[in-house]
This record gives sequence, structure tokens and C-alpha cells, in this order.
Amino acid sequence: MKIEQIYTGCLAEAAYYIESNGEAAIIDPLREVEPYLKKAKKDNAVIKYIFETHFHADFVSGHVDLAEKSGAAIVYGPTAKTTFKSHIAADGEQFKIGELTITVLHTPGHTPESTTYLLTDKNGKAHCIFTGDTLFIGDVGRPDLAQQGDLTMEDMAATLYDSLQNKILTLPDDVLVYPAHGAGSACGKNMSKETFDTLGHQKEVNYALKATSKAQFIKEVTDGILPPPQYFAKNAAMNKNGYESFDEVTEKGLKPLAPQEFEAMANLTGALILDTRDPQVFAKGFVPSAVNIGLNGQFAPWVGALVTDMKQPLLLIVEEGKEEEAITRLARVGYDNTIGYLAGGVAAWQEAGKDVDTIKSISSEEFERIVNEDSAINVLDVRKPGEYESEHLEMTMTRPLDYINEWTNEIDHDNTYYIHCAGGYRSMVAASILKARGVEHVVDIAGGYGAIKGTGLKRTDFACPSKAMKA
Repeated sequence: MKIEQIYTGCLAEAAYYIESNGEAAIIDPLREVEPYLKKAKKDNAVIKYIFETHFHADFVSGHVDLAEKSGAAIVYGPTAKTTFKSHIAADGEQFKIGELTITVLHTPGHTPESTTYLLTDKNGKAHCIFTGDTLFIGDVGRPDLAQQGDLTMEDMAATLYDSLQNKILTLPDDVLVYPAHGAGSACGKNMSKETFDTLGHQKEVNYALKATSKAQFIKEVTDGILPPPQYFAKNAAMNKNGYESFDEVTEKGLKPLAPQEFEAMANLTGALILDTRDPQVFAKGFVPSAVNIGLNGQFAPWVGALVTDMKQPLLLIVEEGKEEEAITRLARVGYDNTIGYLAGGVAAWQEAGKDVDTIKSISSEEFERIVNEDSAINVLDVRKPGEYESEHLEMTMTRPLDYINEWTNEIDHDNTYYIHCAGGYRSMVAASILKARGVEHVVDIAGGYGAIKGTGLKRTDFACPSKAMKA
């Protein structure tokens, strides 16, 4: 028996490869499917099933491509409906993988079709459960993503409570819990950095499982849920209805463009120029109107949160050799319209005699000096609301990057804005977006709040009303 968790940190996503006696199954595969095919080939195994725990909202699954390339059957739990060929399993239905048995446990609540898969060994002993977004390590799935008809978030939370109590918590304490996500995913609010655990330990430490009543559970899991990123519903629709072949998406995007071609393509298509280099490298020189979302952070989720038109053409600027990685990570969240990249990068752009833009980035020490000289400056804190409420500078305005498309119109283009996040990644994203939208005077604070805490600037560590934007 082989069970392998394949964890992708930038998405905080876990897929699973299971093999026994020459038969294999994949649970919740990512968009690019070659790694799964290679694993099966190495084991001389045939991929028999592709099990989906639910219609994922935060990434596009590789189920359709993998089924086409492997011949495996796609399996969903009860109530699921797809426009492609799939097997909709009954609650309690069993599937054989070599000497192993997978049993379907319908566990609605996160979504109506959410399903947990129980794996038992050749002796019939319960070994592990693949819980999808029903049960995480330290948390449970958010109940607000798939409300239908008159069903409310509280109704879905009540259903989730019943699923956990009746289908999961009745299993032995030594059963391993393998969820679909870990810390960093927006599918939960309190997920652990650990990627698996025993069910018994989760009963002891998971706040949601410790609720003493259904009413308390509903209150606990619905409290403090932020709105989901805009791309979630679009990814779920793609997972239900199918999508363009990943191979075709890659081929379309892997087109090197000389500076003149790149510029002409941008003008012709209205493409968004996405610069994926590190923030401080970007700041020193970039193609005008480019937006910086670095590959070395949560690249795909931030693209999904901020770029509202998934069909918009994308032109990439990447470090040499990172072209395919960028295209792959975009495709994982449904951004399939990359149409090329700048061959030779910004250096080639400059060699061609074309202008570059810059963003001023200052140290926390220089920022402290500026504040001491003029405490009335505009400072934007683009961290999430919870981060801001935990601790922030007294004179900052909370403007979360997640909602920049909503608050940009508050910005006075004649003013100067100093921008910080926690460490410098998100602040450069925000600065680049504002710059691309015509706000010329933006200044990034390098190192973010982590660096600012080393200065003598006044901070508060309790929630207070957000400071109003000054005209």
C-alpha cells in the first residue's frame, strides 16, 4: 500500500496518490497531470479512479485532462452534476484499488456534494480519511460558498455539523485525516500548518470539533468569515463544466516575444502585463503599466483575487526559465489566456531603447524620519483586516489589498501614498496597481510592518475604527 500526499505550498493544496497491487487512484488532482501519470508509470500501475471530494472553488482540478490521458473514471459524491462523463457515487458505495477499499461518505456542508473518502486496508481496518474541505487540520470548511435557494450560511453550517457528527467523528481515533488544504487557503479561517493528523488529536484541539452543541458550532464556524475571492465561483464552474486542455494553454502561452512584438501585442489585445519578478527587483525598473505579482509568493491566489476578468489576455514578464511555471500556476486557478512573454525580460526591453518606470522603495528608518517630519502623510496598510486589528501604526489607514478594486476610487492622484503590508510582497502589488491606474506618487516601505516594528513609531494592538481616507 502506498499513500502519498502531494502538497503544493503556493496554493496550500494537497492531492493524493494511492497505489496497491498495480492499481492507483488520485484524489483532488491539480491542473497539470503529468506528475500523476509519471508516478503511476514508475509503479507499473494503472490509474483506475480519480476521486473528487467536491467542486473545488480555489483551484481548477486536473480531473478532465487526467481522465482523458489515463482512462480513469472520475468519481464525485452524491448530488454532484457535471457536463462531462463522471460516476456519481452513492453514499456508502465502495471502490477497490488493489487490496484497498475506498468507501464514499457523503458529508455535505461545505458544499452540497462534499464527500469524504474512507480508505480501509486489506484486513478491513480503517486507515485514513480524505476529507476534502469538510475537515481540515485545526478547522472545518467554510459554509458560505455554495448556498442554494433559501439555504443560508447557517443552514449549511448546520448540515456540516451533522456530517461531522454522524459520518466522521464516529470513526476510530487512530484514523489519519488527510484534508485538501492547509494554512494559507481561503477555504477555512484557522487551518494548521500541519498537513495531516489523527482524528483523535483533532477531537482534542480543533475548535470546531470541540463545540458542545450545534448552535455553538454554527456560531463558531460562521463568525468572522471574510467574503471569498471573486475567482472562487468561476473555478467551481470550470470544475463542473470542463475546460481547455492544459497542454493547449501551455502551448499558447509559451511564445517568446521580442520587445517590439510584446508592445504591439499589448496595444492590440489590451492585455494585462503581469510582472512576476521579486518586488524589489520590479521596483528598480519595469515596463510601464505592468502589475507586479511575484512568483515567490501566493502568486495564483492573488491573481485570482485581483484580476476580475479571467478571459483577459495576459502578457508575462518573468525571470529566465520561469515562463512555464508562471503559465502553470495561472492555469491552476483558471487564467488560461496567457498569450506570450517578453523574451529577454526587462533588460531586452531597455536594450531596445524603450522606457521603463520605477517605484520608490524606502527603508523603515527613512520612513520613520519622514513621519517625524510630517505626521500628516498618507500611509496605507494593505494587510488583511485581522492583521490590521491585531496591531498597526496609529496613523495608518487600513486598505486591504484584497479589496483594492473597491477602494482605488478613493485615491487622490495628486497626493503621495506610503504603502506597507507585513513583509513587502503585497505592498508592491498594491503600489504597482495604483501606478498602472495613474497614481504617480506611491512609495513602498521595504520590509513592511515587520521592519516598521523595529522603529519608534507609535503602534496600537487593539481594534479601532479605520482612519478615513483624506482627500
